[in-house]
Amino acid sequence: MPNHLIHETSPYLLQHVDNPVEWYPWGEEALQRARQEDKPILLSIGYAACHWCHVMAHESFADAATAEIMNRHFINIKVDREERPDLDAIYMNAVVAMTGQGGWPMTVALTPDGRPFFGGTYFPPTPRYGRPSFRQVLQSIAQAWQTQRPQIEASASDISGHLGRGLALAGEVGVLDRPLFRRALDVIFRSFDSEQGGFGRAPKFPPSMTLEFLLWMHHLYDDSLALQMAELTLQKMAYGGMYDQLGGGFARYATDDNWLVPHFEKMLYDNALLARVYLHAWQVTGKPLYRRIVEETLDFVVRELRHADGGFYSSYDADSEGEEGKFYVWSAAEIREALGDEADLFMRYYGVSEWGNWEGHNILTAAEDAESVATAFQLDLTQLAARLEAARHKLYQVRAQRVWPGLDDKVLTAWNGLMLAAFAEAGRLLHRADYTAVAVQNAVFLRQTMRRENGRLLRTWKAGHSAKYNGYLEDYAYLADGLLALYQTTFDEAWFTWAQELAQMMLAHFADEAGGFFDTSDDHEALLHRPKDVQDNATPSANAMAMHVLLRLSLYTGDGRYWDLAQQATASMHEAMSRYPTGFAHWLCAAAFMLSEPQETAVIGNPDAPDTQALLDAIWSAFRPNLVVAAGMNAGTVPLLAQRPQLNGQATAYVCRHFVCQRPVTDPEALSMQLA
Repeated sequence: MPNHLIHETSPYLLQHVDNPVEWYPWGEEALQRARQEDKPILLSIGYAACHWCHVMAHESFADAATAEIMNRHFINIKVDREERPDLDAIYMNAVVAMTGQGGWPMTVALTPDGRPFFGGTYFPPTPRYGRPSFRQVLQSIAQAWQTQRPQIEASASDISGHLGRGLALAGEVGVLDRPLFRRALDVIFRSFDSEQGGFGRAPKFPPSMTLEFLLWMHHLYDDSLALQMAELTLQKMAYGGMYDQLGGGFARYATDDNWLVPHFEKMLYDNALLARVYLHAWQVTGKPLYRRIVEETLDFVVRELRHADGGFYSSYDADSEGEEGKFYVWSAAEIREALGDEADLFMRYYGVSEWGNWEGHNILTAAEDAESVATAFQLDLTQLAARLEAARHKLYQVRAQRVWPGLDDKVLTAWNGLMLAAFAEAGRLLHRADYTAVAVQNAVFLRQTMRRENGRLLRTWKAGHSAKYNGYLEDYAYLADGLLALYQTTFDEAWFTWAQELAQMMLAHFADEAGGFFDTSDDHEALLHRPKDVQDNATPSANAMAMHVLLRLSLYTGDGRYWDLAQQATASMHEAMSRYPTGFAHWLCAAAFMLSEPQETAVIGNPDAPDTQALLDAIWSAFRPNLVVAAGMNAGTVPLLAQRPQLNGQATAYVCRHFVCQRPVTDPEALSMQLA
């Protein structure tokens, strides 16, 4: 039986190329065949790093008997959710509406015209976990298609109608005021785990957007409880098993309340968002732990998730050699063999025991505080740190000889935009020229590879193949945000100009007359409906990120249309932000930006000159999330710099609010006073 995935570039689709299932990629060939043969579509959606996707592939899609049922009764379509977030959003909403829950792998039965009438996630090969077997599900759907067609058609129409009604921004336009933040903080506090950090119970996902909001609240209102919640969470994640203590970087989530046992896949977007929030926590507190986590995480990305041309890969699998986590865990004997006399010290600090802490193996965690370990081994903290660093390096080299987890080496524009922002900010704030160079190379790569001649974006690229698929709202919004971060690091106006171009394209091709933006462009493939997701998930809401971009561009350009659109859309999310703040935290940050009297600062001088650098150092010496900065000798393409002369031939700073400026200053201390 032919399998039609052979020419695809998605590593996830290529994982299924040898299945006996007659898989198609989503496209007109498969859809037309479904219409011609009047067969239901079996849509399977997953991603390359998904553990249970691998399990179901091995148990069912590689099974000849199961494939025979699928091929006889269905047109089978396989979709990579990371390449096609539009399809994933539409049909995930359908599965949640039908079953009350969602996840991956996702299995959906569709009519030939794409309307869903059955959905679920993982189905086992034999009945277990209270679930029917996958074969039973297939046979039941096939029989119903033959004998209950009118009921199926009615159900599919009802579900499709329900999905289409949920597209507007939530609720009436509310008033953006400071009591909104108190209500949101009260809700967040009620779900806060005061012992282990995080919000709610296991599984625990890294709450990047919520942590950013908490840092905002500390910045604006000196809210000590907000900072305590953020810091406890950041510390518990950094010391736990979700963080790779040898190689840096974070796994997708923890399966327990204590951040000990990760789901071992590593995603680019998590590490981008977490690197940025740890960077901001370092700005707020000055604590070395947070800087170390930033640098180790970004170093991991440079070393293991970066193409030579500058694009960032998508993820590492949870599995290696068919076992989840095998690459990352250790036995005590393995550590003793590798470290010799240093093993006892390492094992004490990282909680390694003969019996292990997970299924007979050891997940490395910073199990004991450094002071206690240093005292036990009669070391000072500097000596302890040096010996642990040497041991980590040695174990990393041993681990590197193991069979590595699978690498999803496709490059996604949106996720690269998130990581671009992280590298650009870290380069600026940590004075790491190497990080800035990584950010610049990434931006150049994206401009050359993911941008069409007309300026429109493409979604995905893999080495040896051309980029493809229309860009989505998140591609435009995340990349524009990254470019603005890069502009504030390099002050190369090309990056500002491109960010503004992307914002104009969002307005031209994604805007919804009811407010906000659709996820797909106005010339995108016609689907069941035009999705519009306003909630934060693993990544920020693309709509919320678009508002952040528009707000900053308004301050750079003086164009009030940007501000008005963002203010109206954000105000329409008032009820959602109040009631479900952890799901709408990026919107809350946009609201905080608007209510914080944001500042525009223009520095007139050569960005490379010492006097200009002294002023810029004063600007970036503290956490100032409500600040936009421009620097240069003349306006060029950035209106904020226009008609602002230097004083006495020296680099000069103008601190403004909505283009109303304080007196210009040339002294860094005077500038710091104005910014305070």
